[in-house]
Amino acid sequence: MSRQYFIGLMSGTSFDGIDASLVQCNAPDAPITLCEDLHVPYPPAVQQALRQINASTPLATVLHWHNTLPTYYADVVQALIANAEIDRAQIMAIGCHGQTVWHDMQANPPISAQLGNPSHLAELTGIDVVADFRQRDLAAGGQAAPLAPLFHRVLFKAPHPRAVLNLGGIANITLLSENASATSGFDCGPANTLLDAWCRENLGKAFDEAGEWAASGKVHQALLEQLLSDPFFALKPPRSTGPELFNLNWLRPQLPPAIAAADVQATLAELTAQSIAKALRQSGSKAEDLVVTGGGAHNADLIRRITAAVAPCSVNLSDALGIPADAVESIGFAWLAHAALAGIRHDLSAITGAPQPLPLGGIYPR
Repeated sequence: MSRQYFIGLMSGTSFDGIDASLVQCNAPDAPITLCEDLHVPYPPAVQQALRQINASTPLATVLHWHNTLPTYYADVVQALIANAEIDRAQIMAIGCHGQTVWHDMQANPPISAQLGNPSHLAELTGIDVVADFRQRDLAAGGQAAPLAPLFHRVLFKAPHPRAVLNLGGIANITLLSENASATSGFDCGPANTLLDAWCRENLGKAFDEAGEWAASGKVHQALLEQLLSDPFFALKPPRSTGPELFNLNWLRPQLPPAIAAADVQATLAELTAQSIAKALRQSGSKAEDLVVTGGGAHNADLIRRITAAVAPCSVNLSDALGIPADAVESIGFAWLAHAALAGIRHDLSAITGAPQPLPLGGIYPR
């Protein structure tokens, strides 16, 4: 069988940039080989513009970014191909998640909106594109998120029960039984989205490097308990959330007077850790280890807090298993592109709540 290459592109709710992976995968149930990966930050002006999109943003602005983002994606694809020294004709498809700018399961009907026109990307790259991965699940009554458990099952199955934690803007968790014979997953709550927002507002920095600022503060226990009392944390799976709920407008009214900014950051980090531990307890998980992926894996203070909160379950970064934490989601969307071309239907009933197996992703030929 000839080698089959796929590219995955992911830009998450941290709005920090684009993660890209080139993988070899000859069948949806075959091992995935990571050939090349890279992260390209969005220019600061793009980051700011995307973060500001909300329910009142003019439609013309939203459509501008829908048609402009593929230019950035195409540049990343070109860089990835150049780094890998591969002929683009060998690439079967690009799996492009797009940039989520709105995810609201309380809307009627529910909404999950990703920007990045796949037709433009196919035209710019000359490669088939698979995109719109969340829309079919949403149409079938699912939460449209998380999708990561589908490829966590392929990447991280083990002979023992395992949990996989993705620390992006939102923390989501995958629960794998022995040899991944059963897979479930759901969103735990905020991760980088609140930590980064509070850091930007108070320090003028994009993020808290290694969690050093949070580590300098003290957890305000009463505030932590107040934040954990939000009804979201009591919801049973399937459940999903986003910055539409967990943002500074949610946080500010709950802050006690005269609290130090560093103490708020410490409390937000502890909120992430405790909400993850609570989610594991609520699920009845028997996981022996927790594999951490996503940008939050670089936050040493956050990892320390999570390790303490989920003990005696051991905690390891996916890098220790040979898969870079920053690349897991882009690898996953490359795999989902392969699955789409192969006509695979995915059972999401224990993840998003979709009632029947579904194909994920629309195909946009070059």
